[in-house]
Amino acid sequence: MKRWAIFFGLFIVLVIILADTRHLGALGKVYDFPGGDKVGHFVLFGLLSFVINLSVFEARPLANKKWLALTTSLIVALFVGLEEYSQRFFPVRSSDIFDFLASCAGIAFFAWLAVKLKTLNKKS
Repeated sequence: MKRWAIFFGLFIVLVIILADTRHLGALGKVYDFPGGDKVGHFVLFGLLSFVINLSVFEARPLANKKWLALTTSLIVALFVGLEEYSQRFFPVRSSDIFDFLASCAGIAFFAWLAVKLKTLNKKS
């Protein structure tokens, strides 16, 4: 799972770089419908939260999953917030609190999903 977290993290870094330089190409189609960028934030950062949380759960199998997910998700949200703020310094980007809130909602939902998945697997 750690490899998936690293791969997905690098993928998101690539998407951010492409967006900062206006080279999104086909990925830019997400902006073609109202709220598309919010859905993108929810899904992309949510999936990042999911794979990172599962990786942390594997690394710390005896730790409380809810506390691990909370801590991990807050760290992910901090980096997402810093990235959203950094958009102020790129003329082709715009920093938006609603993008950040959509990202946080995705992070929280997918962290909850990771905890539920691990809890269900533990009971089986």
